[in-house]
Amino acid sequence: MKFSILVNEGPYTHQSSDSALQFARAVLDKGHEIYRVFFYHDGVNNGTRLTVPPVDDRNLQKRWSELAAAHALDLVVCIAAAQRRGVLDEGEAKRHGKGEGAANIAPGFRISGLGQLIEMGIQSDRVVVFGD
Repeated sequence: MKFSILVNEGPYTHQSSDSALQFARAVLDKGHEIYRVFFYHDGVNNGTRLTVPPVDDRNLQKRWSELAAAHALDLVVCIAAAQRRGVLDEGEAKRHGKGEGAANIAPGFRISGLGQLIEMGIQSDRVVVFGD
């Protein structure tokens, strides 16, 4: 079965990101496919490389990046939600005049539009939503 996942909550404000990550691992462990993980609303905060949790806490951004690298997952951050929250890739930082080094997108994540959300709904057997 082909799944897509929508994450609407930030990594440390709600259980949704943890639950989505565990669900993604379970799906992959069972031999299913993940078409895309789309981060929307505060969920885009999962995609910043500037997160520095305490050493005894989980690093969800790093865990998402590692899972994406291990399984070639498509981690998409909504461009509009990301811009509102200061999550930028090189192209967006340059386009908005933020200067060198302003990009803070984490490895494995990419920024794109809501068309990617629509497409994953069309291409997937199931879309599972985490968070409001």
